[in-house]
Amino acid sequence: MYLKTIFFISILVALFSPFINAQGITRPNIIHIIADDVGYDDLGCFGAKDIKTPNLDKMAADGMKFTDFYTPHGTCTPSRASVLTGRYACRVNNNTGLYVLFPHSTTGLEDELEVSITELLKEQGYTTGLYGKWHLGHLPQYLPYVHGLDEFLGIPYPNDHGPERIGNSGWRPNGISDPQIPLIEQAQVIKRCDNNDLAELPALFTREACKFIYRAVQEDKPFYLQYANIETHTPYFVPRGFEGQSKAGAYGDAVEYLDRSVGIILNTLKRLKIEDNTIIVFTSDNGPLVHRDEELENCYGKFGFTDEKRDHILREGKYQERFDGGIRVSCIMKWPGNIPASTQCDEIITGMDLFTTFADVAGASIPTDRVIDGKDIQPLMKGEQDAHSPHKAVYGFTANGKLMSVRYKNWKLILPGKHWTGNFETPQLYDLNDDQGEGNNVAEANPKVVGEMMEMAENAATAMQNNKPVDN
Repeated sequence: MYLKTIFFISILVALFSPFINAQGITRPNIIHIIADDVGYDDLGCFGAKDIKTPNLDKMAADGMKFTDFYTPHGTCTPSRASVLTGRYACRVNNNTGLYVLFPHSTTGLEDELEVSITELLKEQGYTTGLYGKWHLGHLPQYLPYVHGLDEFLGIPYPNDHGPERIGNSGWRPNGISDPQIPLIEQAQVIKRCDNNDLAELPALFTREACKFIYRAVQEDKPFYLQYANIETHTPYFVPRGFEGQSKAGAYGDAVEYLDRSVGIILNTLKRLKIEDNTIIVFTSDNGPLVHRDEELENCYGKFGFTDEKRDHILREGKYQERFDGGIRVSCIMKWPGNIPASTQCDEIITGMDLFTTFADVAGASIPTDRVIDGKDIQPLMKGEQDAHSPHKAVYGFTANGKLMSVRYKNWKLILPGKHWTGNFETPQLYDLNDDQGEGNNVAEANPKVVGEMMEMAENAATAMQNNKPVDN
């Protein structure tokens, strides 16, 4: 009997040890769904009336909505670099920063200079994969496989960086013509995609992401999956047969197709009976397009059209760090048994916090040889009593380190200066408790708050210039 018991225990240890690290910490699977250019209120559970997202709504009902989640930057590349490294993008690559990359760009996220969350997770025995958009460098030395990702199938930059750009002329003023979008597997270009091909990629990425999950389960390995969709970025191509289903045009069709993909991934977890040991996080890389772009319409017709008449809760959209429409996005998290269902958190958090939080739940050590701006938000995720934001404030830095805004408690400060969103000679202050749309400047009525926040802004800008923590 004793020998049988020992044998049975040894079998259990063999089965479950891949999910337990050296410190005895159970390691959950991690899925981060990064939506591309999806607005704060473009999900049903965040107020959308003309776009249906039943799967994301169900995920919110089973988990927690974060209403004050700030993506690190207002554009794709810097935001994704920050999420992967836990650092404001202006810090990366020896503080040279990383702005939006194009097919002719020769830079990217430097592996020798940065530590990614995927590298930390691999050290803890995770298998890692990314399906969809990368946008941190298309040259071989910048591709996902050098940043700790075991598997990659996707495109290296947005789906609208193809030969049809610049008014469908196929050439740029510098004489460089953008090639067809490359579909890359690991480091190999396996296809050059025309627009018909691009429309079918969302379905391919979903299928392959689910296969990745299945393989990880078969190998008894914890996994990290980044699912980075492309269809909600212009052009709003969706697989044939799924067009015209929403009340919000081609963009609405794209969001609804993304929701469908989320549902497929969630159902895969359920069928494999691993949903209870899987953290699922849904965010967007930045806010949506809110202004029409004649060039995009000339290139893609209705698939490049932005409906300026659609109402949004937040002011402005992508390409800027001033107003919340560019950097405040919807966030949903689900982790059965840890994150309480049907809950909402109104504390301020950022996309950089995912780096630190994912590392901690996996038992990985946070690098101490560099500034990490992300904080552990598990107390908030778990709904612990008296849990508060780990940040005194969140700062709206551009990719090159210019400070545009400060979020502190219920206050939002816009720094003075010239910008395409408006030229301000004095600071602008908004009370987000009463004015989420940042339409009523209350700076004159609150000089003490303005003074305090301007001092915080000055200290943060100086800290960033000196490569010091900004959140002291």
